[in-house]
Amino acid sequence: MGTFRIEGGHQLNGEITPQGAKNEALQILCAVLLSAEKITVNNIPDIIDVNKLIALLEDLGVKIQKKGKGSYTFKADDVNLDYLQSDQFKKDGRGLRGSIMLVGPLLARFGKGYIPKPGGDKIGRRRLDTHFEGFIQLGAKFRYNKEEYFYGVEAEKLKGTYMLLDEASVTGTANIVMAAVLAEGTTTIYNAACEPYLQQLCKMLNRMGAKISGIGSNLLVIEGVETLGGTEHTMLPDMIEIGSWIGLAAMTQSELTIKNVSWEDLGQIPTVFRKLGITLERRNDDIFIPKHEKGYQIQNFIDGSILTIADAPWPGLTPDLLSIILVVATQAKGEVLIHQKMFESRLFFVDKLLDMGAKIILCDPHRATVIGHDFKSTLKSTTMVSPDIRAGVSLLIAALSAKGTSTIQNIEQIDRGYENIDERLRAIGAQITRV
Repeated sequence: MGTFRIEGGHQLNGEITPQGAKNEALQILCAVLLSAEKITVNNIPDIIDVNKLIALLEDLGVKIQKKGKGSYTFKADDVNLDYLQSDQFKKDGRGLRGSIMLVGPLLARFGKGYIPKPGGDKIGRRRLDTHFEGFIQLGAKFRYNKEEYFYGVEAEKLKGTYMLLDEASVTGTANIVMAAVLAEGTTTIYNAACEPYLQQLCKMLNRMGAKISGIGSNLLVIEGVETLGGTEHTMLPDMIEIGSWIGLAAMTQSELTIKNVSWEDLGQIPTVFRKLGITLERRNDDIFIPKHEKGYQIQNFIDGSILTIADAPWPGLTPDLLSIILVVATQAKGEVLIHQKMFESRLFFVDKLLDMGAKIILCDPHRATVIGHDFKSTLKSTTMVSPDIRAGVSLLIAALSAKGTSTIQNIEQIDRGYENIDERLRAIGAQITRV
């Protein structure tokens, strides 16, 4: 189990470039199974979860060539479907949450898709009903082996239909879209997710020959086609990483420039940080954050009541940033209620922040009230264990702002979502060592 040793209390300075978007990569890489032609994908992040998925695709028989840093070609012209029933697949697929999105493309192109119950972050229940109910409505037969926790769907030919999703699941929408593009007839998906990464997937599929309209809205209409061709695709920058670096700059009272952020795809993120009192300047496609030497003050609502920051489906705030925002609020002037609606275990890292001296009231599994220190007292160093990707980086930001030397264990969780994070932070002045 790897460890970071962090000497806190240092101001940082310089430029940092966000990696390609992890959550987009998991969708796009599964979509290469929809075509027998060559697909080139650029700006792929070099992180554990994405590399696991690339290895899974290779084991499935996809021909993969690395062209350069973050750039690969994929050709799924000889897929080994027998691998889906192997013990190795049941083991490897279980270790990656994103493997669920292999099912839609496999079902669409080959008439069958299987997956072991996926693992991933321990942040609460993440049900798969939306995925499989969508496949069933397209005409697939569903089966589940309780003994092996193994899911399967099969269909001779999927048929387009109208469906109203019970939740605007990003991965669920992506999976159903990938199944529907090769279905017979027209599929209409209402209450579809409309996150930028889902939009990216739909645009890529259209370049491959799919007919998807309504992109960017919650009503997608998909006219099925017979086959899809090849294309080239470039990932967006990772909006969660961008939010992490905004929080890092504020907490360490540092001057930072975040490069090439794709401002048009950030949604509520800049607005929410500004509500915490953080100054952000748009400079072309970069974000400049000046030193907050006098701190930052949380805005109240216009009636004077305490600000509430909550997650919501796009264009609301992504739940992946709430843990970062919570940490940033510990040194703000004022109070804020953080409401994490989607995952009941995601706020359970708060106990580590309490150990560091933060003032937080955990109201219940979904809500925490933060009373900011206004930099009148610093957080104290401590030893922590990273429970999941986003909480791990939140604790890392807390440690970089704290007085003394902190230790974070189980950093493999952080490596699952952030590329070479220690090297990139050292380049802007962070005192961080991988042990």
